[in-house]
Amino acid sequence: MAAPPLLQIEHASKRFPGVQALSDVGIDLRHGEVLALVGENGAGKSTLMKLLSGIHQMDEGQIFLEGSPVGIDSPRAAQRLGISVIHQEFNLMADLTVAQNIFIGREPRSAGLLLNERALNRRARRLFDELGIEMDVKQQVSSLSVAGQQMVEIAKAMSYDARVLVMDEPTAALNDTEVQTLFRLIQGFRTPRTGVIYISHRMEELQEITDRITVLRDGHYIDTLTTTETSTPQIISLMVGREVAAQSRPTPPRTDGATPALQVRDLSTRSLLRDISFDLHKGEILGFAGLMGAGRTELARALVGADPVDGGTLHIDGRQVTVRSPADAARHGMGHLSEDRKRFGLLLEQDVGTNVVLPSLDRFANRLGVVRDREGNRAATEMVDRLKIKTPSLRQQVRNLSGGNQQKIVIAKWLAKDCDILIFDEPTRGIDIGAKEEIYELLNDLAAQGKAIIMISSELEEIIRMSHRVVVMCAGRITGVLDSTEADQELVMEHATRFSA
Repeated sequence: MAAPPLLQIEHASKRFPGVQALSDVGIDLRHGEVLALVGENGAGKSTLMKLLSGIHQMDEGQIFLEGSPVGIDSPRAAQRLGISVIHQEFNLMADLTVAQNIFIGREPRSAGLLLNERALNRRARRLFDELGIEMDVKQQVSSLSVAGQQMVEIAKAMSYDARVLVMDEPTAALNDTEVQTLFRLIQGFRTPRTGVIYISHRMEELQEITDRITVLRDGHYIDTLTTTETSTPQIISLMVGREVAAQSRPTPPRTDGATPALQVRDLSTRSLLRDISFDLHKGEILGFAGLMGAGRTELARALVGADPVDGGTLHIDGRQVTVRSPADAARHGMGHLSEDRKRFGLLLEQDVGTNVVLPSLDRFANRLGVVRDREGNRAATEMVDRLKIKTPSLRQQVRNLSGGNQQKIVIAKWLAKDCDILIFDEPTRGIDIGAKEEIYELLNDLAAQGKAIIMISSELEEIIRMSHRVVVMCAGRITGVLDSTEADQELVMEHATRFSA
């Protein structure tokens, strides 16, 4: 008889209030393999991983480890069984150091009582050295970039003696070099006694790193395919149940000397940005490309007043404005979708309706400041329908929705505000292919309506496909501006690695 799989899940079902997240789902992970788990947002991937990690428990079903049934009623139980999970949303303590986060609950102590900080840092440094990752283990996690936090999560997961490593969108915040580092770590981890479950929306990664691909859709198991025998169109078809049409490059809008919607001149910050100047026109999608640390997110935050600037001017519709805070930006008709939706874009404990209308409360309040709920609910319902947000009702807590639907809610609130200038920082991060197409269609529709859009993305293919013009940044400076007709990945990368304009 053949040996049982390393890990097997049978007949898994899980229901949340108003949502059947999983229904009779089964998967198996073989020894020494990397198994991809794919599906649209809301397909049940993250829920399945939370069952494996002990965050949630099954309503029905069973988990087997090497043929033996196991119960996982807590994250600690999962760790004892050798199951280590890197979640899509980070699980780090911002005020603790890198080393403290990695070994929380396992700290070395002197005389069994006092924390041995020196030994703790030494263990953490040794771990990062083994993984080939540069990291100051004494710095607070709150000071790290999203990519840095991802690397801490990876190191933390690998610090356990894990046999099953589960990665939920591990490359979403990584640049190409960091992705290759991650793939090297995965290849080094898998042995005849270990295996990896790998969740990703990036189809090109599956061919490079996985052995088999399991597809979920709407909480149901669809199929498992051998990677080398499977094409991307096959996977997409199983995921979304429909064909996803490719789109040609956009034609730049005719400006005919019109006043720019946004004019930026010589914008600088103390830490990174230097003499940033560009024009953004109505009806234009202006893409910003660059490697990690180029300054794209810092530029977005400076534009909306989230970070202070040292110099430069902003003109909106030809009129100079001063933006000292995101509230100022909103009053001037600028909306900002942050790359970190959890920290800066959502009130997770509040419901969908509240999140959607929050920036627009003045529209729905009477002279006494009392909010007219009926009007607010009507506007929120319109946005939910328009963006195809999957939620049982407006009263659903945002934290209970999938990552892709949370992202759509952040977009919805700025559409409800009816901002004329929209800054989208990584608008499709963590979003599946089908939902990406919906976001792309939405951005094109907004541009056609005359909205002026800044789009920041780490995916070059996405930037080139969507942008009328591409602004390339490196080390806090603009190093190139390319029309859609000339922009290609090679040329963008050439500018992205050039340290002077």
